[in-house]
Formats: sequence, structure tokens, C-alpha cells
Amino acid sequence: MNDSVTDRVTAANIKTARTLPGYPPTRYLVPYTNVGQLLALRARETPDKIFLIHYDQAGNRELISYADFDRRVSQYARLMREEFGVRRGDRIATVGYNHSQTVILYFATWRLGAAVAPQNVAEDDQRIAYIINNAAAKVVFCFPEYLERVETIRPDLSRVERVVVMDDALFARVAAAEPAEANPAEAALRQAQGTAPRAEPAEASLEDEALLVYTSGTTGAPKGVVLTQYNMLVDAFGISSWQGITGNQRMMCVLPIHHVNGIIVTIITPLFVGGSTVLNRAYSSSHFWTRIAAEKVNVASVVPTLLQFSCEYADAQAAKGQSIWGDGVTRADLAHFRHLICGAGTLAVALAERFENQFGLPILHGYGLSETTCYSCFLPINLNEASHHHWLTAYGYPSIGCPILSNEMAIFSPDGSGERLEPGERGEICIRGHNVMIYYFQRPEANQEAFKFGWFRSGDEGFYEVDGQGRHFFFITGRIKELINRGGVKFSPFDIEERLLEVPGVKAGLAVAFSNDYYGEEIGAYVVLEEGSPLDDAAVIAHCRETLGFAKSPKVVVFGRDIPVTSTGKYQRLKLRDLFAEWQHVQFRE
Repeated sequence: MNDSVTDRVTAANIKTARTLPGYPPTRYLVPYTNVGQLLALRARETPDKIFLIHYDQAGNRELISYADFDRRVSQYARLMREEFGVRRGDRIATVGYNHSQTVILYFATWRLGAAVAPQNVAEDDQRIAYIINNAAAKVVFCFPEYLERVETIRPDLSRVERVVVMDDALFARVAAAEPAEANPAEAALRQAQGTAPRAEPAEASLEDEALLVYTSGTTGAPKGVVLTQYNMLVDAFGISSWQGITGNQRMMCVLPIHHVNGIIVTIITPLFVGGSTVLNRAYSSSHFWTRIAAEKVNVASVVPTLLQFSCEYADAQAAKGQSIWGDGVTRADLAHFRHLICGAGTLAVALAERFENQFGLPILHGYGLSETTCYSCFLPINLNEASHHHWLTAYGYPSIGCPILSNEMAIFSPDGSGERLEPGERGEICIRGHNVMIYYFQRPEANQEAFKFGWFRSGDEGFYEVDGQGRHFFFITGRIKELINRGGVKFSPFDIEERLLEVPGVKAGLAVAFSNDYYGEEIGAYVVLEEGSPLDDAAVIAHCRETLGFAKSPKVVVFGRDIPVTSTGKYQRLKLRDLFAEWQHVQFRE
């Protein structure tokens, strides 16, 4: 037992939740011994092939081959071990952004058998300090622009031994470092020949911790999700198999690599198949399609917020009589592009239809959590156009698809009883398989609840339907804790938000539960209008009541300019509750 799992029942439940039928978590589905060994294999097989294309904030382009990337990773690993004292089993924290050096640092850490706790710089200093301390990080690596922030919280970082600035001086020392051995057998040979200056570390294993990522909840202390090297590789196996991604294809990353989506989908997955990836500092509407065209990208991973941005950019371009793709790009320039992966946030049916109609490109909607490494399901890639449209639009919610090879999925009663539900019945989405985390770090109570009956309980409400081939298509209808409980009757905010987006002039809208003396909770709408829209609250409420009825419709509308989202595009409804405080004592009548 350890501080994260303190009872035998929970330990047994976690093992069950990490098992596939006939495949316990130690019967590996991938042929590699660790991430470093996979990288070294790619560097030997295709040394000159480009693995990473990096665009910095200024638009400068950097190309790194597999051989060069492997060499830099080994040099970084040598420096980390010998100068900064990082050993197998240690943890480091990063305070940075999407950059080639960040990716190299991650892989160097994994080559040593250590783990990375990436920080989201959009969080406040107090939260970052909590996470770094909770993760027991030994060394903090930060870019120069964040050094002042790190120094401010340095007195509170009780376990941090060193802060390392990722500047030109560090990169020069990395470049001068002797490469660390990627293979213990090679190290032993060099030692026997007298060419190795000192003993090499033990080889990392698939069971070594690789990532410690923290949930982005809006209340309470964040929970640290512990993922192993095997978690990363087996989820990449599931993603690449389902998406048909191969070594001759190129992906693009516009999502932050402090989160599992950016790391697993568009860095680990291309490595797993021997492909390439285009790393951007961040998403930019004006660069998104031009870089896809220029770099011959086949698949890109986004969140619903970015689909919205793309549609708005296209509208603005069309209004000026210019290409909706930007900078003279035509649809013919994107003949190589296959589809967009989309998940991590709430995708409305209206937005899915708008994007696909506007751009003529399919969205492979999916779903997953940090606790399941990344994605657990997607719409099938081989659906014909009619079936694809059916599963995106016919049930009021876009389907998140069918389980990938790495895991199973099911719907259970939300009361935690372990009762498995039938098609169409709403309950809690649960996952079981090899991509399930090993546990929440130092949170035994959370682990007991999350693994209560041998599946991982997502906390998301959903249902599934079965097609003619017997495939289970899953749907997410909301967070169970975000369901609006009005007088004992629970409503999904997703249902209400679909209606809000139908109102002409509404750019974005969220359903918000606010405290009310008469019903416990009432329903409010937070709405962002399109520029120049004359829409008022009465019109919004009237539209909702036409289809939802009085009880389920918003009673109050608050207009704003921006919607709070996490760095991965998830709406933060709870941050809006205070905007409705003045209506707590009001009884709304039909």
C-alpha cells in the first residue's frame, strides 16, 4: 500500500479497472520496453526523417529529424542527471509553453525514467505552487519570461532543490553535453571498451511514471493524475489504430502541451507510428489552414472552441471577399488533409453542422479524460457521409463514438451502485482498460470513489445507442455535478445550450445553475451576442420556452463578452454563478 491507495479493496478495484478481458495491465499491447527505446528505434530506422517541425511565436520554422531529436534528448538527459541530479523515479515540473525545447525536455525526462508535472501558466501562482509541491517536484524548469513568477513562489516550494532557466545558456550546455546512452547494452559495451566515463542508469520501464497532470476543476484542490510510460504508448496505439494514422502521415499540434491532448495525440502518437508532427506555439486562425497547407498536414487535433474561432474567421474572410482558409489558400491546397479530431470540450450539434457545412471537412468527435491518458473513443473513421451526419446530429448531442482498442466503456447508474444500464438510459460514463491511470496521487478517498466497482467513474453523464453492426455509440450529456437540480428535477445544461445556439444573434451561450430559495437551483443563461445583434433577454427566453417549456428554460439572461474556459477549451460554468446572485430570492412564475 502507498499514500495514494490505502486499502486492499481499492487496490483490487484499480487493477480491475486497468484490465481488458483476457489482458491484465501487465500483458502489454505494445512491443516497446519504454518511450526512449521507441525513439531510439525510430532514429535508427529513419534517421533523416523529420519528426518535429516547430513554429515559434514569431513564425520562425525549425525542423528536427528523428536522429537529431534522439541526440538532443540524450544530451538533455545527460545534463539533467549529472548536473541537476534527476534520477529514475524523480519528478520535475515545467513552467513554459509549446516549444521544441519543451518536447525535448519531456523525452529526456522519460529516458531517465523520471516524470514530468507540466504547469499551466494561465493558472494563478497559488495553484501552481500547490501543484509543484503536491507533485514532489525535485527540479523546476522554466522559460525566462516566467522566472519572476517562479521566484515569487520559490519560498513556498518546499521540495524543490533547483530552478533551471531554459535559456540560450542552458541550450548551449545541452548541445555540448555528451549524449546519454539510450540502450544499457550499448552502455555496457562502451564501459568494457573504456570509452564510457561512468556507469549508465538502469533502463526505464513501461511501469515508470511519466506524467503527473492535474485536473482542471473549478472548486477544491486539484487532483494529480499519475500516468505511466505504458499509459502513454497504449493510448497512442489505440488512437493511431482507430484514426488510421500511419508513419507516412503528418499531424499538427495547436493545443497546449501542458495537457494530455497536446502531448498524447500530436506528439506521442506520431512517434508511435513513425510519423511527423507540426508544433505551433498556440492556435491562430490566420495561420491554422495556411500551415496545414504548407506542411501537408493530414490530421489536426482541436477543441470545440477552436472550431468556433475557425468559423468566425471564415465569416470575416468571406465578408472581405477573401479565401475562408486565409492567405490565398484554396480547398485544392488541402487535398491531403483528412479530418479534424475534436474533443475535450462541449461540442454542440449546431457548431458541428456549421463547421462541416462551411469547410466541407469531417470532424471525428471523441471523448476522453486525463484519467484515461487521453482519448477513449471516437466516431468510426469509415462511416459514410449519411451515417456520419446521423451520429453527429440525430440524438440531440453529437456522438462521441465507439471505444478504441485500449479500453472498454459502459454506462452505469450514477448513484455508484455498479448497476449497468441499457441503451438509451442516462447514467455515468465509465471506462476500463490499459489506458486508465494508476491512481490519483496521494488522494486515497478520491481513488476509493473513482474506482468503487472496478471501473473508472468519469463523473460525466451520458448514454449509448447500438447500431446495426452491434457497435455501441456513446454520447455525453453533461457533468453529473453540473446537472441543474431544480426542485428535485435534474436538467442537463447541454440540452439548454443547444437551444440557446439556435437563437439568431447568439454567438455563444451557457446554461448556469444558480442558487434559488424556492427551487434550490434555478436556470440562468449567460449569452455572448454576435457583433451588432439587437437581441434582448426576452427574445432569448421566449425562444427557449417554445421548445423546452417553462421549467427547463432560463429564467434570467446575463449578457457578457467572453466565456471562461480552461486551457483545453472546457467551459467553466461554475465561475459564472455569482453573476446571478441577485436573483437568489426571486420566485419565477410561468
